[in-house]
Formats: sequence, structure tokens, C-alpha cells
Amino acid sequence: MPLRIKPLIATIGAELSGVDLTHPLEDDAVAAIRTALLDHLVVFFRDQPLTDEQHLAFALRFGTLSIPPLATKYQDTPAVTVLDQVHPKGEGADQWHSDNTFMSRPPLGSILRAVQLPAVGGDTCFASMYAAYEALSAPMRAFVDGLIAIHDITKPMRKAIDAGHTNLDLDAMQKEWPPVEHPVVITHPETGRRALFVNRNSTTHIVGPSERENERLPPSLLDHVRSPELQVRFHWEVGSIAFWDNRSVQHYAVADYTERRVMHRVTIDGPAPEPA
Repeated sequence: MPLRIKPLIATIGAELSGVDLTHPLEDDAVAAIRTALLDHLVVFFRDQPLTDEQHLAFALRFGTLSIPPLATKYQDTPAVTVLDQVHPKGEGADQWHSDNTFMSRPPLGSILRAVQLPAVGGDTCFASMYAAYEALSAPMRAFVDGLIAIHDITKPMRKAIDAGHTNLDLDAMQKEWPPVEHPVVITHPETGRRALFVNRNSTTHIVGPSERENERLPPSLLDHVRSPELQVRFHWEVGSIAFWDNRSVQHYAVADYTERRVMHRVTIDGPAPEPA
């Protein structure tokens, strides 16, 4: 059965059907999914009851695995991050962010699978950073092109520790993963399109502007991402999967539930971000 693609909005997002991810994929199916990912930035699958091993096997068809430094205390293997939450408000995922940009080589993509869900709530929103960049005024685009921002593990690490989701030591992690520099605007290595690459969880400041200018510039770029024209919202079901391009997408987990929500995530290794 050929892969079927149903775009969700003009800017971002498509549901894919006609493929069974519990079985090894043929090369043409992998190529079609990769093309859909580049075209729509985030793709969704329904009714895919994967095991962790099948989840990993699917991810490996798109590259080598990226092992996240920030491991939770719930996971059995470093490659499968287990997100287990009941009271998620303020725990970090309810901020617009890209995954693990505090790494010198952030993930190419993330594949998230719903294992257990609350009766109501727990959707995830995804936003196009192509559209975010393109929606800036021409003078602002000219200004931010070429700027560098600092990304740091401290904020997401602290939130995970305070919420009791990890047993890792903050000081040790800060030494192992010092702050890194990334372009404020990156050029996607496969599409050649420009994307905004700053986020609330990991970006601390922009290099060059004064402290007072940093009080204004990063927040304006970060708030810009909240525009609904840039976003698609996905309602999870058990067995649903979201696969997004971490280089061109930010996401936001809606913290509107008080029952247990368990998600398993695998990330794919990517190159260092390229400047615009």
C-alpha cells in the first residue's frame, strides 16, 4: 500500500498512513517518509503499537542515534528517553523549544511515541521555524542573520532536577556539557531554507548586543514563535507517533492535565548547525 500524506495546515504538519512501523521498512518507504518530513517538518502516524526495539529500529533508518545527556530516572536504555509526568506545568516542556540545543550537535530529528495518556489534555503543538524567520520584517531578518546565541544545559537540567525526573548532578552535567554557540538563524543542510534557531529552554543570550539589548531582543524573537499561523496542534492517542525535524521545528507540550502521561522519545544524530 503506498504512503498516503494528509497535510494538516499550509505551514506545517501532515498525517501519514499506509505504512506499518512495527515491521522493517523498505527503502522506498523510508525515502517517502524522509521527503514528507522535509516538506511538512513534522509527520504523524496513528495506530503504531511499537516496542522500544521497534521504535529504535525505525529511527535508525534515518541516521545514527543521538544519546541525550539529560536522562530521566524512568528509562532503561540511554537511547530511549522516557517522559513520565502527572503535573507538567512549569517542568520545561511547556515552553517553546527544540530538543537538546545545548549540544554542539543537536539532534537532526526526534521521534516521540505515546505510551500512556490522560483522559483529557496532553496535546503537543509544533511550530515552523522557517515560517518564524520569514515572518520577521526585512530589517529584522537582516539584523539577526549572522548573529550567534549561547545555548546552555542549566535551565532544563534544573527543571528536571526540581521536578524529580532525574538523578543526575547539575554541577557534573555543567562541566561535561559547557555552553555552546549556535547561529541565531541557521541554513537547513538539506532544504537550504533559513530557520530561526533560538528557544526558551536553552538559549541564554545573543553574543554582541549589550545586556540591556539582550533584555529585549531574545524575548521578541522567542515570543514571535507563539503566533498561531506558525503552528499545528496534535491530539495524541496511544500508539500515535510524531516525527519532527529538530532543525526547523519547535514544539510545546500543553500542560493541561493532572493524570499520568508517559511518552517515549528517540533522537537522531545531526550535524552542527550551519549559519545563514
